[in-house]
Amino acid sequence: MREIQSERRRQRGISFIGLLFVAVVLACVGVVVAQVIPTLIEYQAILKAANKAKEGTTVPEVRAIFDRAQAIDDFQAVAGRDLEVRKDGEKVVVAFAYDKEIHLFGPAYLLLKYKGESN
Repeated sequence: MREIQSERRRQRGISFIGLLFVAVVLACVGVVVAQVIPTLIEYQAILKAANKAKEGTTVPEVRAIFDRAQAIDDFQAVAGRDLEVRKDGEKVVVAFAYDKEIHLFGPAYLLLKYKGESN
C-alpha cells in the first residue's frame, strides 16, 4: 500500500483539464499569428517598393515608381500619394506609416502600426 502511495507522489504530469487549457491558449495564439503574418509580408513588400522608389529624382517620379511597384506586388495599405518624400543631402528618403486592424472577436481588435523608410 505504501509503495502505491509513494509512487503516486512521484508521478508528475499535466491533467486532462490542464492539457485542454494549454491547447486552447495555443490555438488562440495560432489564430492571431496566422492573421498577423500576412500584414508582415505586406510591410516587407511596401518597404521593398519604397527602396525601389528612392531611385527617382522628383517627387512625382518617386510616387510613380512606387505605384508601379504597388501594382506588381499587389498591396493596398499604402499608395504613392501617402508617401513622405524628402532629401537628406543628396539622398532621397521615402517614408511611410500606416495602421492595420485585425478583428479578434466581438468588439476586440488588434491594432498594428507600421512605419518605415527607405535606406
